[in-house]
Amino acid sequence: MNLEFTSEEQAFRDEVRTFIAENHPKELGDFGMREDMTREEMVAWHKVLGAKGWSVPAWPVEYGGTGWTPTQRYIWSEENARANTFMPLPFGVSMVGPVIYTFGSEEQKARHLPGIRSGEVWWCQGYSEPGAGSDLASLKTTAVRDGDHYVINGQKTWTTLAQHADWGFFLCRTDPTAKAQEGISFILVDMKTPGVEVKPIKLLDGGYEVNETWLTDVRVPVENLVGVENKGWTYAKFLLAHERSGIAGVARSKRGVEKLREIAANETLDGAPLIKDFDFARKVSQLEIDLAALEITELRTLAGEQAGKGPGPESSILKIKGTEIQQRLTELTLEAVGTYSAPYYGSIANDTGSNEYAVGPAHAQHAAATYFNMRKTSIYGGSNEIQRNIITKMILGL
Repeated sequence: MNLEFTSEEQAFRDEVRTFIAENHPKELGDFGMREDMTREEMVAWHKVLGAKGWSVPAWPVEYGGTGWTPTQRYIWSEENARANTFMPLPFGVSMVGPVIYTFGSEEQKARHLPGIRSGEVWWCQGYSEPGAGSDLASLKTTAVRDGDHYVINGQKTWTTLAQHADWGFFLCRTDPTAKAQEGISFILVDMKTPGVEVKPIKLLDGGYEVNETWLTDVRVPVENLVGVENKGWTYAKFLLAHERSGIAGVARSKRGVEKLREIAANETLDGAPLIKDFDFARKVSQLEIDLAALEITELRTLAGEQAGKGPGPESSILKIKGTEIQQRLTELTLEAVGTYSAPYYGSIANDTGSNEYAVGPAHAQHAAATYFNMRKTSIYGGSNEIQRNIITKMILGL
């Protein structure tokens, strides 16, 4: 694998870098997700990219994709991470969009894909339930056919940012007599439909990011069924492969390591910069080595996709290693800022309306909140334990 950029790729990198510098909304500044972000702020960059035609670079060209090579997509991710942009949320772009253009009807493609590309329509994911997380096939939400409608009843949980959603994609049991995986359907639901109720779940970091979603006698037109009834498990697995590939977050982790080194150069231990401490420097170096190995694996996966091979079980490797690296990164950042990382010194106190100045340097203010929030990464998208089972069966053949 040649890791040197060609002159054309270097020119593309310069084009991307210039576009971001000139067009990324200035009001967003240089940050990731904040607890006080509005819906408008979260989709601002998405809408800019939609107008440019760059919001769905991994999609086929016929559905609005860019036709970029794997290397160009890699450069795109790197430059956005470098500028710390707030990227389009994955629920439409990376999850339901590919399901719709692969398995959906022509009417569904015409109705839903433009709004996903433009950022005008916000989607949420209705997979997990209180008794069906990693064991998703045990879900109990039902969809019963009643003429030209399905009547949906059940409860979903951890529905990320559903408080803003216009539409959701839900897994529902349509044949209670079938084997668990064979009686599930993939249904699109307008979140304004009577009977849909979204209730907030407050997280350990003080944020309101996820929800319970209750569905009570929700009537959904049959034409909102994606693909074939009772074949939703196939579409769900397809979606999760795309989701897990994106969860790896290599480019963002590389930017995070750079930031960690900056912090460790300014924090001291026994009068010397923390980064000079042998034990701490060893942990940072090991993290960088593991991240470099993951980056090569991601590039191989991108190359396979470009050759027409969709993300398969190798996405489980990306998910496991990517999330482990993210958690180690936030843990080392927490360690680097020391006592100033205590949560109520920083972002949580400020997010609850405190008018007191935060204690400690600016880089410490979100360290604890981010650390707590990132505990979820080894669970969502299919827990890492389940991913190891997939690797054992699908790759190793054991």
